[in-house]
Amino acid sequence: MKRHNPLKNKRKRPSRQPPRWLTAVVANENGDIFDLEGFAAVGADGPERSVMAAGDTIEMPHGSELMFLPDRRPVVMDLETGQVQALDRNPYAPRERIFPVAVFNSPGVVLTRTCAYEERDGAEILPLFAYGAVGWHRHGFRSAALVVDTEPRQDLRRMPRERIVSGVAHMRSQLPDNRLARHLEHCALTYGCPAGKNFFLGRYEAPLPTSRACNARCLGCISLQRDGRLTSSQNRIAFTPSAEEIAGVALAHIQRVKNSVVSFGQGCEGDPLMAARAITPAVRLIREQTTEGTINMNTNASLPHVLGPLLDAGLDSIRVSMNSVREACYHAYFRPRGYRFSQVLESIDLAIAKGRHVAINYLNCPGFTDSPEEAAALSVFLEKHPVHLIQWRNLNFDPRHYLRTMNRVVPLGPPVGMAHLLQMIRKRFPELRFGYYNPPKERFQASLGTANKRISP
Repeated sequence: MKRHNPLKNKRKRPSRQPPRWLTAVVANENGDIFDLEGFAAVGADGPERSVMAAGDTIEMPHGSELMFLPDRRPVVMDLETGQVQALDRNPYAPRERIFPVAVFNSPGVVLTRTCAYEERDGAEILPLFAYGAVGWHRHGFRSAALVVDTEPRQDLRRMPRERIVSGVAHMRSQLPDNRLARHLEHCALTYGCPAGKNFFLGRYEAPLPTSRACNARCLGCISLQRDGRLTSSQNRIAFTPSAEEIAGVALAHIQRVKNSVVSFGQGCEGDPLMAARAITPAVRLIREQTTEGTINMNTNASLPHVLGPLLDAGLDSIRVSMNSVREACYHAYFRPRGYRFSQVLESIDLAIAKGRHVAINYLNCPGFTDSPEEAAALSVFLEKHPVHLIQWRNLNFDPRHYLRTMNRVVPLGPPVGMAHLLQMIRKRFPELRFGYYNPPKERFQASLGTANKRISP
């Protein structure tokens, strides 16, 4: 799959486009991306397709990437006829096949619509990205998305490579024999991992990958794929760091970063609950040295009997990943081995009862997440399990394949719209925070008190 190439202007007829509508962008077989004058951009919200307007979109965030989608036909609206249709060829160059263009947005935004397209015969499943709807308006690209977090934690403009290389050299002198620090070098310099870069830059949140194993088989797992049609985007960590190595990296970060966060559960590992034998003593070692810093765990929260001792050892917060708050849909995506969704809920309740900060890493796909059934279930979930934060994340998976999978599990009604869903949840749960990143404990004490009031008898 080719990425963003310079926009080519292939305008051949006068535009009759309303000023508020976005112009469709497509690509040719070489991956050249161009605007298709006379055709409006269309986005998909499940089965619904609608023309994209400037007021319903945002400027494409810096660091986002455009991708053209092979084996697919772009869906656009012809401004002369008003017809929404899938085009196989360029209407101005009939010999040229054209393809849809999607945007993979930089962090901090949640998709409201996915790229609208029809699959050609034999279309292969798309690689593990989120495929947002995009169009051209006046002087730039616009994305169908909502901003949920403005913190520049993963803004690549603030991560110059020379400073990262300098940070790597500093950590080699400070932690010369630490295998975890060497692993993070590879993450930062080879994979371009923003969390790894932040560790060496001495800012925000540092990753603590530890677990080689996982008890889920997520459809969109980015570190281990059994599906021969998909390729994981990075290799899973091949060793289990010692408690001393974990604590060494964590303390190095906490000691030089104000309001720092260190997190278990990264894209280059399995679930950290599977490595509790190393993590529990590591957390104790950290807390023996300092009360500063936030120790967080990103997890599937599948093992409450394992999580309890970790919370008692000094874990400050957890972020629980889920694609759905309904068991059947959760199981269809996570495909758990040896646990049930009820145990995830038990872990959430346990962490809240112990006064810890709890976020859910809610994997969003328009057409499913904003279906009436899922929206209603989310509201019920939040009433019963008063988490403090929803991290709205975009599901990195082929959207049509995902919707087909979910439709085989449960019927999906007409979507209410992602913007409406967020407004509805915010209105009903005004104390619930929206965001994208794991917050430091200096920012979540007030919400802890609110949530504790909600579950008090």
